[in-house]
Amino acid sequence: MKDLLVAHRLFKSYNQSGNSVQAVKDVSFKIQKGQCLGVVGESGSGKSTLGRLLLALEQPDSGEVWLKDKEIFQLKERELREARRDFQVVFQNPTASLNQRLPVWRSVMEPLNNFPEVCPPFLSDVRHSPRDTAAKLLEMVGLKAAHMDRCPHQLSGGQRQRVAIARGISLLPELLVCDEPTSSLDVSVQAQILDLLKRLQTELGMSYLFISHDIAAVGMMSDRILVMKEGQIVDEFMSNQIMSKDRHEYTRQLVAVVS
Repeated sequence: MKDLLVAHRLFKSYNQSGNSVQAVKDVSFKIQKGQCLGVVGESGSGKSTLGRLLLALEQPDSGEVWLKDKEIFQLKERELREARRDFQVVFQNPTASLNQRLPVWRSVMEPLNNFPEVCPPFLSDVRHSPRDTAAKLLEMVGLKAAHMDRCPHQLSGGQRQRVAIARGISLLPELLVCDEPTSSLDVSVQAQILDLLKRLQTELGMSYLFISHDIAAVGMMSDRILVMKEGQIVDEFMSNQIMSKDRHEYTRQLVAVVS
């Protein structure tokens, strides 16, 4: 398979109380087209910082990220904006990522409004109508037309995350970054959202970067898994090798927590 994204020797540090803290240390990996790469680690392991670097929401101290043969940190502002059609994100907290004053159908339409020339094949029959487009996207994530005119505070946590996912897939991005997308949800709702994400990946052929502290969720979603600790990748393997005796001691500790 062809590489969609290549990260090469990423470093990122922060200044905390006068001390330099290395959040990401010499991290390199690839995501292939159509693949889900899982990144797992405890809080403070650097996995969410890594996600923000890949989205160009932060600049690394050094290193490169290539997306479809473009080095994203070398792109000018306009070029980066165009490149953002190809990578979208679903954050941990949909309440914070959705505009609380807008009905959810308008939030779903924001990416498509920013790129009016984009028309994914699954929206070709409705793209002429913003409301019909939003209704179809919401239907794809398991919501009904009755939800369209509600504001986020009128929805449950799981419903808000479905809205965020609908917005994330609206441009049919090459890569969808899912940063702890289920950690704020009840256990039963978590399973439903994971099933939804898995189905959408299969139906739409997108690549995922799936970030979580829950190695069981990562194992369910991912083709390959990276395990991060203290900013570094300490283990990397295919998901069906998660129980192998060759796993790093830290990986075995994460597995033991959910066993």
